[in-house]
Amino acid sequence: MDLTTNGLISAFSKTIISNKLTRNAAAKQFEKIIYKRIVEENNNPLFSTNAKIDKFNGVKAMYLSVLKNLDKGYISEKAANKIVETLVNSVFFKGSGRKKAMMQFKDKYGIIPPMFVTLAPTKKCNLNCTGCYASSTAATAETLEWSILDKIIQELHDEMGMRFFVITGGEPLLYESEGKTILDLPKKWNDSFFLMYTNGTLITKEISKEIAELGNITPAVSVEGFEDQTDKRRGKGVHKKIFNAINNLRDAGVPFGVSVTATKENLEVLLSDEFYDNYFEALGATYMWIFQYMPIGRKFTTNLMISPTQRFELFKKWKQVLSDKQWFVADFWNSAILSNGCLSCGTVGGYFYIDWNGNIMPCVFIPYYKDNAKELFSQGKKISDVLFSDFFVKGREWQKEYFNQDGKLGNMMRPCFIRDHHKSFLKIAKATEVLPQDKAAEEAMGDEGYHQELIRFDEELKQIEDPYWDKVYAKK
Repeated sequence: MDLTTNGLISAFSKTIISNKLTRNAAAKQFEKIIYKRIVEENNNPLFSTNAKIDKFNGVKAMYLSVLKNLDKGYISEKAANKIVETLVNSVFFKGSGRKKAMMQFKDKYGIIPPMFVTLAPTKKCNLNCTGCYASSTAATAETLEWSILDKIIQELHDEMGMRFFVITGGEPLLYESEGKTILDLPKKWNDSFFLMYTNGTLITKEISKEIAELGNITPAVSVEGFEDQTDKRRGKGVHKKIFNAINNLRDAGVPFGVSVTATKENLEVLLSDEFYDNYFEALGATYMWIFQYMPIGRKFTTNLMISPTQRFELFKKWKQVLSDKQWFVADFWNSAILSNGCLSCGTVGGYFYIDWNGNIMPCVFIPYYKDNAKELFSQGKKISDVLFSDFFVKGREWQKEYFNQDGKLGNMMRPCFIRDHHKSFLKIAKATEVLPQDKAAEEAMGDEGYHQELIRFDEELKQIEDPYWDKVYAKK
């Protein structure tokens, strides 16, 4: 038997899944192991005890959310075992050849490769949501050819050791190229785990059964709150279709989550217990992602952004849901303590983003690039070359300087260098002469009033959150 901590965690995970009678006892032992690893044995000199406890609460909420839905029969045993096999063992514990590939990459290039990539294979979408970051509609046709998409994953899988892939869009379930659909990705790369953001309207009983059979992909269904908020932004009748999709996934035993964009129009709902009770307790979600509205994409406007004060209130709500409700919720950008800060620019443990045209960007919310996957391949280069572009390098340099300020941990409540440190982002973007992803990004870069509004937001946020960070999280 593997007596390492990773081996024990994997063994306990399988016991918890397979034996309902001993599940509670095994879960308590599992919790002790996780606490010891994250809080007691964490020797990161920058993290205070409170920061470590938040990280522990995040992991605890993640596995408890799975257990609750296992008990209810909303997650099949097959799906749960596939999660352990791929997400836990391959991704988190660096199995399935991942660690070997990572170390070879480090030896060759001098840096540890990022943990995952976010891919948007198609811009097509059957909805027309207000403020869509991707500016997607039914009329947008840009799609990444399957041969290019497959080659990208092949390289990231083999050279960087990636075993976790995030799929977004457009609407991924509309992807079709060279006789392949989006579900051909997890089918081919069955030692990896896929997270797919979807509007949910196309998830039929048949699709749900196919996802269940694969076992290594989880859909995150987009909502905006309850029916009123969702239909207002996404279109009349959309929420009812989402409800049907959730029923289909639940009946098939597929673990699913929900994804919500926080705006001024739905913030009151996101601060209510009723919202979380509905999606976790009543509907059976296993996780939730909250993305605070970032003014990029179609008809970008700072008017939809939540205020600095509202963001702080959302931060406190996130902590309460995580610790008291014990449901797994991650809030971009309030939950950066869980991810050790900003994940962009291909940083260690982080990612980068590739869109439907092959443009490679530091982050989904940074619509600017220097390199394109198709062009790199045509020049005989690799995707890994983007990690050494001046745009990515300067981004990682900013992260290193901000999060380690002479032995003091930078405020992880303000982690994002385009959203929370816009002045720093502008300096880097202009120095590296980045290209805009689309017309909206080009307009935003040339809009001085837009930049000043974001900088003003950042300064106000700093005044509100830095004192709290210093009091609660700064290591004494």
